[in-house]
Amino acid sequence: MQIIPATHADIPMLKQLVNNAYRGEASRQGWTTEADIIEGEIRTDETQLASLLQDPTGIILTCRNAEQEILGCVYLQQQGDKIYLGMLSVWPNQQGFGIGKQLLQAADAYAKEKQCSAVFMRVINLRSELIAWYQRNGYLFEGVTEPFPDFGIYGQAKVPMVFWVLEKKFS
Repeated sequence: MQIIPATHADIPMLKQLVNNAYRGEASRQGWTTEADIIEGEIRTDETQLASLLQDPTGIILTCRNAEQEILGCVYLQQQGDKIYLGMLSVWPNQQGFGIGKQLLQAADAYAKEKQCSAVFMRVINLRSELIAWYQRNGYLFEGVTEPFPDFGIYGQAKVPMVFWVLEKKFS
């Protein structure tokens, strides 16, 4: 497997990957589904992905197999001396094979290359298994929360929730 930046040609596949990893019936094959807590089938669209790819402070990294098929992706954006990590996605039928961990390691390497002090992310507080996985990979919750928006691409929450901000600091 190799980690390489996404291009505009990847947008249709990235849209399918992210939406299948988190929303709708397809997401239930994996453990990252939000289908029970957020309404809707869409987590992202082609417009948002194109915007992320055009942002000079951000990058979408992809994990690809030998045939160059995209197995997973992650969005990274430099914000001051930290990297924001979002949209970590792995095809539901490929989860549990270390692809997500490779993408996290690539995020660490990218942050260090940019001389950043930390990587941070927002995770829905109800996602205890996911939070535990991030904690096993060095991310800590230090009590910072943010409201979950009830508009836009995130979809409508079915139950009350907030984002927990998790952070991995580099020494």
